[in-house]
Amino acid sequence: MFGGVLILSQMNTIDDLDVAGKRVLIRADLNVPMHNGLVTDVTRIERTLPTIRDLQAKGAQVIVISHFGRPMGQYNPEMSLRPVAMALQTSLDQDVLFGADCIGTTAMAAIDSADNGEVVVLENLRFHAGEEANDKTFAQAMADLGDVYVNDAFSCSHRAHASTEAIVHLLPAAAGRLMNSELQALSGVLNSPERPVAAVVGGAKISTKMEVLGNLASKVDQLIIGGGMANTFLFAKGLSVGKSLFEPDMEGQAQDIMAGATNAGCEIVLPVDATVAQAFKAGATNQTVSVNAVPANSMILDVGPASIGDLVQRLGRCRTVLWNGPLGAFEITPFDTGTNSVACEAARLTQDGLLLSVAGGGDTVAALANAGVLDQFSYVSTAGGAFLEWLEGKTLPGVAALKE
Repeated sequence: MFGGVLILSQMNTIDDLDVAGKRVLIRADLNVPMHNGLVTDVTRIERTLPTIRDLQAKGAQVIVISHFGRPMGQYNPEMSLRPVAMALQTSLDQDVLFGADCIGTTAMAAIDSADNGEVVVLENLRFHAGEEANDKTFAQAMADLGDVYVNDAFSCSHRAHASTEAIVHLLPAAAGRLMNSELQALSGVLNSPERPVAAVVGGAKISTKMEVLGNLASKVDQLIIGGGMANTFLFAKGLSVGKSLFEPDMEGQAQDIMAGATNAGCEIVLPVDATVAQAFKAGATNQTVSVNAVPANSMILDVGPASIGDLVQRLGRCRTVLWNGPLGAFEITPFDTGTNSVACEAARLTQDGLLLSVAGGGDTVAALANAGVLDQFSYVSTAGGAFLEWLEGKTLPGVAALKE
């Protein structure tokens, strides 16, 4: 069973804690895209604002902790959270103080200098090797800075790090608004969905999503497979895929997934036609062919119009859809047609109240943004690895710790 159903009723939220006049450490995910010292996408920052504002309204002093990049336990000025603190200041529309360390006297001095209601962002957790080592001494040093701990970083909770796991045992702990929203969305779509439920799984390689596919086949009514991994399934069914990206060494595993799905009463849905080209580049000459007739000198770069029509009809009969990954090479026109068309239909059904749609992981957010429907799904998770591990049915250490 997926962890969310078990955990949601067993963990505290910020409404369960008395935070008035207390210092609250919020573990956020501020690992945001940056270019030339400026944040280029504030989505993750904005998604933690409800937790920050609600805690402020309850009279808490908010202290935000996060990692950024992979500094490997060493100070690296290019991976400082100072520019991120400035971006948070803009999003919050209020002053945000910055502490040049995340533990010790430097961090405490920044916290002590904050006026009531001011937010403090502390320096990159991963400048200390103890963070990724889940070191108890480092966790205690963080805990010494606050009175209460809130995890609002579902996207980081698949890792047992000091700021997501060890610290939970040292302070009264709760899930933040974003964490709770993620768990509710994922639990609803896979543990107690309104059926029929379909999963759309795309991407390049089956080898990266073996456990996801296997677990979903036991949870959903239809498993719609697209992208490069669909080519491996077509190959496993005895079809030639020309020069397409596929994994011949995964043929047996693909056959096992199809057999397991059949036993579980899940229908595997593969493309019936494809858009193919001899070159993977914008404006490449392309044609639509049956998946039974892919030319030897061509590669499959998108699902074809018959496949799109089939998927649109299938979505119309579903009540719940989980989306992870693109159906084709959406980065290049016109090979984004399949992803865009099916995503737009899912968005339309969602907006009409006919479909619960949850998406996330990997290139999913970029693909839905390219289709112009990012804000038209029921819920879109910004988590990558954590989203996939949840789909695999794994226990996420940072989530599990909150219920202990």
